[in-house]
Amino acid sequence: METDIRNRKDIEKLVNAFYEEIKTDKVIGYLFNDVANVNWKLHLPKMYNFWENILFYTANYEGNPMEKHRELNDKSVMTKAHFEHWTILFHNTVDSMFVGPKAEEIKNRALNIATAMAYKTLPEV
Repeated sequence: METDIRNRKDIEKLVNAFYEEIKTDKVIGYLFNDVANVNWKLHLPKMYNFWENILFYTANYEGNPMEKHRELNDKSVMTKAHFEHWTILFHNTVDSMFVGPKAEEIKNRALNIATAMAYKTLPEV
C-alpha cells in the first residue's frame, strides 16, 4: 500500500525514480544528458538534500539552482513547455509512489519552483 513521504529514505526513493524517468525522456532528457552532461553521482545527493530541505526544513542544501538553470538555458534554449513537462513527470512519479499530505506538498512545491524557475530564467516568460 502506498504511504506518504516520511523521511530522507522516501525522498531518495522518489528522486531516484524521477531521474530514471528523466534520463530516457524524449522531451527533456537531452537537457540533462547531452546539454548539462549531469554527473548523476554528484547530482542525486544534491537533489536528496534539496527536496529533504523543502519538505522537512533540514537546512542541508547549498546551491543556486536558479543560476544553474540560467547557465543551462544559455547552452540550449529552454521553454515554458520544458518546465511544464518536468512538472508533469515529477507529479506522476510522486503519484505512482506516495499518497498523503507530504506527497501533495512536494507536488505543490515542485510546481511553484518550476514556475518561478521558468519566470526567472526564460526571456519570453
